[in-house]
Amino acid sequence: MLQEESDLSLIIAQIVQKLKGSNLYAQLERQAWASLQRPEIKLESLKEDIKEFFKISGWEKKLQNAVYSELSVYPLPNHPAAPPEHLKEPLVYMRKAQGSWEKRILKSLNSMCTELSIPLARKRPVVEQKELLNKWNEMGTDEPDLSLFRPVYAPKDFLEVLINLRNPNYENGDSLSFRTHLGLIQVPLKVKDIPELKECFIELGLNTGQLGIDDSTQVPPELFENEHVRIGQKVLAEQDSAAAQQYVRQGSPTALRAELWALILNISSQPEDVLYYEQLKTNVIQHDLLVDSLIYKDVKLTASNDDYYFVFEDYLYQVLLCFSRDTSVLSHFAYNSASPPKSYIRGKLGLEDYAVFYPPNGVIPFHGFSMYVAPLCFLYHEPYKLYQIFREMYVRFFFRLHSISSHPSGIVSLCLLFETLLQTYLPQLFYHLREIGAQPLRISFKWMVRAFSGYLATDQLLLLWDRILGYNSLEILAVLAAAVFAFRAVNLMEVTSLAAAEAVLADLSTLKVMPLLQIFLFATVT
Repeated sequence: MLQEESDLSLIIAQIVQKLKGSNLYAQLERQAWASLQRPEIKLESLKEDIKEFFKISGWEKKLQNAVYSELSVYPLPNHPAAPPEHLKEPLVYMRKAQGSWEKRILKSLNSMCTELSIPLARKRPVVEQKELLNKWNEMGTDEPDLSLFRPVYAPKDFLEVLINLRNPNYENGDSLSFRTHLGLIQVPLKVKDIPELKECFIELGLNTGQLGIDDSTQVPPELFENEHVRIGQKVLAEQDSAAAQQYVRQGSPTALRAELWALILNISSQPEDVLYYEQLKTNVIQHDLLVDSLIYKDVKLTASNDDYYFVFEDYLYQVLLCFSRDTSVLSHFAYNSASPPKSYIRGKLGLEDYAVFYPPNGVIPFHGFSMYVAPLCFLYHEPYKLYQIFREMYVRFFFRLHSISSHPSGIVSLCLLFETLLQTYLPQLFYHLREIGAQPLRISFKWMVRAFSGYLATDQLLLLWDRILGYNSLEILAVLAAAVFAFRAVNLMEVTSLAAAEAVLADLSTLKVMPLLQIFLFATVT
């Protein structure tokens, strides 16, 4: 009991400290001072009267949403004596593996820098600045020569690193249950089984209405859809983040999705947010970074060739270039197993006083990175709002898909969950694919690392991302990957090579996400 009270006090102290530096705190302070002029505020009951004023004026709800947002993002506090790196990642071998992987990425970036004789950063000449500013809204028409640039790494390179992960404590005499895991991921992490997943995703059950199933043309809208939309409008009117998060577990109506996601992520566009975005834009105009070329290259290789997303090419450049300059993103490294890369002023290597984070946000883009932004372009048409939503989605969820950690939503756990589900509940299929050299994870990894962006039809992808936000978890990605294999199991049992298996699973654009998830979790698997 005492431990629980101590933990709660620590959580409260952390949240208060975080909010004190926020814009909301300054606004609340201003409102409190302004309320003193009101006749209903009495000196003898000052505290209660100001609380009542906050409640009536809606500021209490904004504060609640901010606290809820912090609780959703920030991990629970560790033991007070635990070192700071435990907050990033409690397992030493995971931290070491992430450190080694980062060194490989930096080596690749530096070698490209040396080969091409291009500096990591340079100030643009005034003429070039004016030129970029004039074509800011049509950067997609620009065709820079990117033939010499290559992505720093691709998902398949990252998979090889994960396959080689080992817990040194399990080298000798590992447990029997772990030895029976025949997948590629060979680390002993606790992942959920089907009964636990059913309990976790209870709102996806067969008896609960779902957008993605119960809004089809065969189902009369008065049975579910009309009422669900009405409740959604009420949630938005209440401006309650927790209620919105619960609501989208059953899917979000298309017309309400943009507002609901912004409410869940606690994003309300203020004039200072627009100003901040403009400052980032100015930084892009003034300075050219090597990672800019990597962003251009990635958009050209992925989104520009996608039937759904090619029209958003300009938006993608704007958002990703600004993202690379945003130093506020660095704060997520407090709970991310990764560490931001450092660059040193020439001739001052190793001297911390001359070190800067590079890129300024600490995130080096990889092949497919732009696909985290592309689906959001369907929902948000003002670049500053699109930018805010993407940044919050990244620091809550997407960073976990390309960093090595033991977190339940981390990519290592997702891979292990996927393999465990297949091996346990579809053993014949799993063993068949393994025997022919077509390990299922080699096929599904690219889906999960991109959160299925670029693989599913956009309407289905947004229904999937509704549930990621609703459950504040990425575990549903592994469940869907297993469900796809279950759905195509008959065809996969007939293939005799990895290439043939990949051909069977090459096109996911016709799949309906919610029926697949429901059937896999609640209908066929026991």
